[in-house]
Amino acid sequence: MPASDTPLDVNATDFDDIIQQASVPVLVDFWASWCGPCQAAAPEVAKLAKSNAGKALVLKVNTEQQQALAARYGVRSIPFFAVFKNGQIHWQQAGLMSAAQLNQALHS
Repeated sequence: MPASDTPLDVNATDFDDIIQQASVPVLVDFWASWCGPCQAAAPEVAKLAKSNAGKALVLKVNTEQQQALAARYGVRSIPFFAVFKNGQIHWQQAGLMSAAQLNQALHS
C-alpha cells in the first residue's frame, strides 16, 4: 500500500481492501458536500494526512455516494471519524475535530 500525504477518496470496494491490507493505522472521514462542518474539517483532515505520511493513511468516504458503507458503521451525523487498526475499528466519533485531536485518536 503506497504512502500518501493527502486524504484518499474511496468507494466501498477500495475501502474494504485498504482497511484489510493496511499495515498502518487508518483514519476515515465520513463526509458530504452539503455539510458545513465537513467542509470546515477538510483542511484539518488534509493537515493530518500530510503530517502522518508513511505512518498512517487517511481516507475520505462521501456518504452521499457510499450510503451502504456509512450505514455499515452506523454513521448518523457527519463529519464522522473512525480509526481502524489491523482491519478492526478502534475508535469512532462524530463532530468537528482538529488535526491535533484526530492525531491523538489515530495514535492512541
